[in-house]
Amino acid sequence: MKKNIVCWFEIYVKDIYRARDFYTKVLNEKINNVVETPGGPGIPKFKIATFATGKDSSIVSGSLIEMEGTKNGDEKAVNTIVYFPTDDCTASEKKVIEAGGKILKSKFPVDAPGYCSVCIDTEGNPIGFFSLDK
Repeated sequence: MKKNIVCWFEIYVKDIYRARDFYTKVLNEKINNVVETPGGPGIPKFKIATFATGKDSSIVSGSLIEMEGTKNGDEKAVNTIVYFPTDDCTASEKKVIEAGGKILKSKFPVDAPGYCSVCIDTEGNPIGFFSLDK
């Protein structure tokens, strides 16, 4: 199976219930119930509602996330993050540094299961990497 260039996206919101209602109505798609996560060392507590895609791993999916520290949408600035699949988050972080970017949050485990890294590109945009590596 050919990989998608994007594997995950996150839309940061201030009111997850309002946003879930909006996207359900606009997209006419199921969005799973809101789940509140406890957070942990270096990972803030947040609420998440994922777009329902079933078990088809070829479909790019994502979530709505309500989390302290995200900026308010102002209709001009982007308030999303796109995740790219990688075989190794650490190797992708090295490439980001070599290409002039920065590491915002180095490789950390997620419930997906797998690992993520959050980086900043040369234009100041956050981007993420997701891997199943250990």
